[in-house]
Amino acid sequence: MQRCPQAKGLESIEPLVRSVEETPDPIPTTITGTIPSWINGSFLRNGPGKFEFGKDRYTHWFDGMAMMHRFHICEGNVTYSSRFLRSDSYISNSEKNRIVVSEFGTLAMPDPCKNIFARFFSRFQVPKATDNASVNFVKYKGDYYVSTETNYMRRVDPQSLETKEKVDWSQYIAVNSATAHPHYDREGATYNMGNSYGKSGFFYNVIRVPPPGEKATEDSADLDGAKVICSIRAAEPRKPSYFHSFVMSENYIVFIEQPIKLDLLKFMLYRIQGKSFHKVMTWDPQYETIFHLVDRHTGKQSEVKYRAAPMFTLHQINAFEEDGFLVMDMCCGDDGEVIGDFTLENLRRGPGEEMDKFYNSLCRNLPRRYVLPLTVDEQTPLDQNLVTLHKYTATAKKTKPREVGVYMTHEELHDDELLQYGGLEFPQINYNQYNGRPYRYFYSCGFGHVFADSLLKMDVHTKELKVWRYPGLYPSEPVFVASPKATEEDDGVVLSVIVTPREEKSTFLLVLDAKTFTELGRAEVPVTIPFGTHGVFNEMG
Repeated sequence: MQRCPQAKGLESIEPLVRSVEETPDPIPTTITGTIPSWINGSFLRNGPGKFEFGKDRYTHWFDGMAMMHRFHICEGNVTYSSRFLRSDSYISNSEKNRIVVSEFGTLAMPDPCKNIFARFFSRFQVPKATDNASVNFVKYKGDYYVSTETNYMRRVDPQSLETKEKVDWSQYIAVNSATAHPHYDREGATYNMGNSYGKSGFFYNVIRVPPPGEKATEDSADLDGAKVICSIRAAEPRKPSYFHSFVMSENYIVFIEQPIKLDLLKFMLYRIQGKSFHKVMTWDPQYETIFHLVDRHTGKQSEVKYRAAPMFTLHQINAFEEDGFLVMDMCCGDDGEVIGDFTLENLRRGPGEEMDKFYNSLCRNLPRRYVLPLTVDEQTPLDQNLVTLHKYTATAKKTKPREVGVYMTHEELHDDELLQYGGLEFPQINYNQYNGRPYRYFYSCGFGHVFADSLLKMDVHTKELKVWRYPGLYPSEPVFVASPKATEEDDGVVLSVIVTPREEKSTFLLVLDAKTFTELGRAEVPVTIPFGTHGVFNEMG
């Protein structure tokens, strides 16, 4: 087990989880260096931005109200605007000036105006899912939505950041939720995964939303044609796995059933006991990790059961097929206890010993490569390494004669050098050109603190790193934008929003040359932005 060094003397990041005001009208920024004039579009970011209503406070970082940010880049100039998502949750909470809608880690308390019997019985109603979509910006049929992990999304205007209608997945297809990390194919279709549960069990469903057709004239959400192309039965119907994303290559989708379990009985009880949702997720390493392989075109699930040691993964890097193998790269950890730890109390710990103790208790996530053999059948010999591509050290062995089972071990997709940056997360690639294809580079955040404190570029061929890191600066997930005449994979720029707890209103958009990983320019904006989640670049014609 490789260990990242223990941290000592970490600074407080409390200012990065404070509520802020919105900036609905675009304001100018101050440019230093140069922003390449070919960048034409908007960098859209999402994340929590309000952590209390009246006297009520949220418990968990994920609970904060969604705030959308837009850096509009045109001809070397940049403007900034932001808006709170006008979700039903935000509006109800604002009107009552208290927390009315339950979130991931915060249970809304019964209305104090109700009598004791009404309050007691309100405990027995299953809470309505929230539409506080603070995780990502996603695209379906050419429209932008903001998304979290419930059955609700919100359509938004990527120019004005105006909130449009609420969309309920379960009105279109038989799922109760969908992830905030869909994949897109080259024809413009969107793929996602969502849960469903009923009398016949618990299922993980692969969803396909077709490409945009002829655009209807009315301005409204359109998920028509959305279909479940494959339903994967949960190995443990009462303890299904939590998942945040999934794998997609040119021809396959892989769903990773990991040992972070949702306890459905607890889920039913949690409302009655007044416990919040993050308490129903448990890390259960007695279960192995199962990889379910699905043909993306036919929706047919492979008979082969691919397994590996217990691990958890939130974010995929990339996956591609090569000579009868599927190579899958992802950020992984060996201890899935962490998701519930991101309470605001923990994030607001004082500097030094308090913060060090919390950071050192967290698991470091590291990039791994699994290589899955695609041509396994009854004739495949037992107990020998099936990964015959010599450049990979990952292994796969057939373990059971009758039911076809394959046990996989991973290759570490990094050298020891990465450990000093605290492992990495929030990986991004040149998605438009290289997703699902052999690739060489990914960009990510290094975690030398509880929040990212460096930007990294990894060469997966040589495992060499390029690094951007300055004390007191905390970068967001890096997003790659290809230059218009790009011929190489890393021809372009990397965008990241940099925040600091050290002084107020000193946020900037950083533009790095993707090839050299050096700064081209920055756009300073006189606002405070809290640490956020994910973002996208919306190209303008």
